[in-house]
Amino acid sequence: MASRLVQINMKARDHSALGGFWAETLGWGASSEEPGVTNLEPEGFVYPDPVAVCLDLVTCQEPKTVRNRVHVDLATTSAAHQAEMVARLKDLGATTADVGPGDAPWTVMADPEGNEFCVLDPRPLYRDTGPIAAVVVDCADPRAMARFWGEAMDWAPHEVTDDNALLRSAKGVGPYLQFLRTPDVKTVWNRVHLDVRPYPGDDLAAEAARLRSLGATAIDLDHGRWTVLADPEGNEFCLLAPG
Repeated sequence: MASRLVQINMKARDHSALGGFWAETLGWGASSEEPGVTNLEPEGFVYPDPVAVCLDLVTCQEPKTVRNRVHVDLATTSAAHQAEMVARLKDLGATTADVGPGDAPWTVMADPEGNEFCVLDPRPLYRDTGPIAAVVVDCADPRAMARFWGEAMDWAPHEVTDDNALLRSAKGVGPYLQFLRTPDVKTVWNRVHLDVRPYPGDDLAAEAARLRSLGATAIDLDHGRWTVLADPEGNEFCLLAPG
């Protein structure tokens, strides 16, 4: 029994407008499964498939108050492509963000609602990931986080150090999941979180119990269709119905 990372959930004051920004950024199609939600996935994509981690924009009127602990890194193929992407994203409404070292080869930006993301310099590691190179989670202990998430999901470790850990689908496709050591302490509910899904035929309650045995904690929120948990560092995530 195992789960798969299938999507990123991002809270938005205007889910449709923010969904439009990210659809243009990623070159993906947009739809809406229910009021208050915009769903993004590649054109022709058959959900779920590890070749892509989809993006759900969900209405939430609470303001963003701190830097997100989960963000995406965007892949580029050359220095020219990186510069072109930064310029194009500014035209779409993104801004550059004053975060990180000033001489970094990547560009830190924020979407129209202030959610941070990075436009990476070209790197061979990310040549076949698709537009999202990595989903990055800030943490205190990358080794412990890689151990938990590696057992929680059928993703394999690619690099694990005291400062950085990388996981990827065992099928060797799609983006990486990166845990990056940072000094910041989690203080509020994450506006961006991971959604994982068990395989067809698995039991939702049994999978939730397995994740708790690995170090997850239950969060007392009754959604019916999914179970809300937190990883060992308190990052919320949703365990969706098997499928």
